Amino acid sequence: QVQLVESGGDLAQAGGSLRLSCTASGSIFSVNDMRWYRQAPGQQRELVASITSDGNTYYTESVQGRFTISRDNAKNTVYLQMNSLKFGDAAVYTCNAEVRTGVFDYYGSDYWGRGTLVTVSS
Repeated sequence: QVQLVESGGDLAQAGGSLRLSCTASGSIFSVNDMRWYRQAPGQQRELVASITSDGNTYYTESVQGRFTISRDNAKNTVYLQMNSLKFGDAAVYTCNAEVRTGVFDYYGSDYWGRGTLVTVSS
């Protein structure tokens, strides 16, 4: 069993900052890509940012230059530093990770957290 637990969601002012964290725990052999998704009410879930195990990153265009994804492989933790928050950033942010649970688990599986709520106020 693998669990992902997010934290850091909160109410922030427009223009402000928040830092989200997501830690994977349980039967972990290795963690490959880690991702942050978000879903606002009435909208489809979108990929916000991703990071490979060796640090290559991807950002959706709307957050480029404002958000930074990083990870601590020793802690199986991924972070999302969100700066210059906009009203459009308000959503439930969910962590996703590709996890191998053993040496013979060649391809791994996707695991999801329950999400953390980010609210942006004026």
